[in-house]
Amino acid sequence: MGQTAVTDSHLPPPLPEVKQISLDHPWRWLEAGWQDLRRAPRFSLSYGAFFVAVSYLLTISLFNGSLFFLVPPLAAGYFLVEPLLGVGLYQMSRNLERSQPLEFCQALEAWNANRVHLSAFGLILLFILLVWMMAANLVFALFFTQPMPTWENFIPVVFLSGDNIGFVIAGTLVGGTIAMFTFAVSAVSAPMLMDRQVDVITAMRTSLNAVLANWRPMLLWASLIAMFVGIGIVTFYIGLVVAMPVIGHATWHAYRDLVASED
Repeated sequence: MGQTAVTDSHLPPPLPEVKQISLDHPWRWLEAGWQDLRRAPRFSLSYGAFFVAVSYLLTISLFNGSLFFLVPPLAAGYFLVEPLLGVGLYQMSRNLERSQPLEFCQALEAWNANRVHLSAFGLILLFILLVWMMAANLVFALFFTQPMPTWENFIPVVFLSGDNIGFVIAGTLVGGTIAMFTFAVSAVSAPMLMDRQVDVITAMRTSLNAVLANWRPMLLWASLIAMFVGIGIVTFYIGLVVAMPVIGHATWHAYRDLVASED
């Protein structure tokens, strides 16, 4: 009796090799990101200014709708969606790496490189952001039983008064869990999707492998990103003019150091 040969045509392609890095690498990425900004200040700072303008528009809209209590979780959501928002910055860094000219339409060029899977990745991050906002509202409703504070005393009453310890602990645990999961599956996903013709699942699995294989330096990198985004937020978004481009450029260099070249 003849036997049918088993082929691997329907098997998923092997994941790219993930490289080992040291605790020095996150600092090198920041330095490389800063150097990219200095080499292309007009393009990079314009990108950062766009984020600031959008942040102000969203904040003003929430204030006008008496939804100011959503500003803190939405501002923190920058950490979740930043990997996709920086796609134009990744393209700039790649062009600088290859000594190619820069243009203001870098984001569109980057998006068109792998439009379907970048869009799918964007929908995944948007879903996570919605879960983040729903979880924040749920924790607030469960633990904060006092009358709704005004904007002027929102931070002192909710976070600094000491009367809402359960709310602060629960919010930190829930938010931290969502943030770390998102970071693990998105640390290098967006630059990889822009740089290679891979699907979104392959990119996310590669990102997860990179984080697990280098959890100490990647935990440091996540902390640095959170610190830069936090500085941008507490400076009434002005700091994002510099913080977002530096993080975006640095993320490209993180991808280059973590994922082996296709060659």
